[in-house]
Amino acid sequence: MGLFGSEVRELVSRALREDIGYGDLTTSSLLPPHVKTKAFIHVKEEGVIAGLEVAREVFATLDPSVVFEAKIEEGEKVNSGDIIAEITGPARSILMAERVALNFLQHLSGIATKTARCVEKITYYQARIVDTRKTTPGLRVLEKHAVRVGGGKNHRFGLFDGAMLKDNHIRLAGGIQQAVSQARQTIPHTVKIEVEVEDLSAVTEALEAKADIIMLDNMPLDMMKEAVRLINGKAIIEASGSITEDNIVEVAKTGVHYISMGALTHTVKALDISLDVERVKKGSDHGQAGNPESS
Repeated sequence: MGLFGSEVRELVSRALREDIGYGDLTTSSLLPPHVKTKAFIHVKEEGVIAGLEVAREVFATLDPSVVFEAKIEEGEKVNSGDIIAEITGPARSILMAERVALNFLQHLSGIATKTARCVEKITYYQARIVDTRKTTPGLRVLEKHAVRVGGGKNHRFGLFDGAMLKDNHIRLAGGIQQAVSQARQTIPHTVKIEVEVEDLSAVTEALEAKADIIMLDNMPLDMMKEAVRLINGKAIIEASGSITEDNIVEVAKTGVHYISMGALTHTVKALDISLDVERVKKGSDHGQAGNPESS
């Protein structure tokens, strides 16, 4: 878990506490502590896998004796039926950690899968896919990781690592020129200033203010093309707002450098992933080979 650090360890611990509470009533009533088994995590549809190390951390946090063996690499494309991990250890622990591990895996893999589809659609254009701050509260570090796994790029992580002047900032500052000027007086010289614009007059104002990045927000395609022509290499261009898998190619054709999509994280379908345990032979304390029991 070196990739994520203590923040994600706490996320995993909190998720386990939320799900288990004072104990697993079902599992503890059926299985004595000494029973061991083997389980397999497999996918039920095509996709890109993200979150294997998070899933591993879930099992390790609940019970360090559980062995989690990934069968694929993070970011690998999978097909329906593929086994992505094998888990061995106490049956109680495996079943207690199952749902939390799958929740992380399904959600993060869904993000990686959607991102990979979008990236593939615009392979032959200069535009690059980036995420936004429209993430699930508390899960940003994981969701942005999943975007990277899917081949996308990360926009600013939070309010602290990038200066973006949005409509409300500009309104309160008294205009684009004033907002950019005030921001430049305060932020470090190493930080770029991005300005959100909604029409061509605002594009001109942002250019006059020498904005480093100009975000074309919810612009019709014809206006976006004209904005790219006006900017003419004088600033980095980002397109944002109401961009979907259906219109992303047309947006890329306008010549923008980046396409930011909140939908990568806030409107995503979880990848269908399941965990199955081997049937435990009656009277044995070990999982025996046989038809898997869906859990």
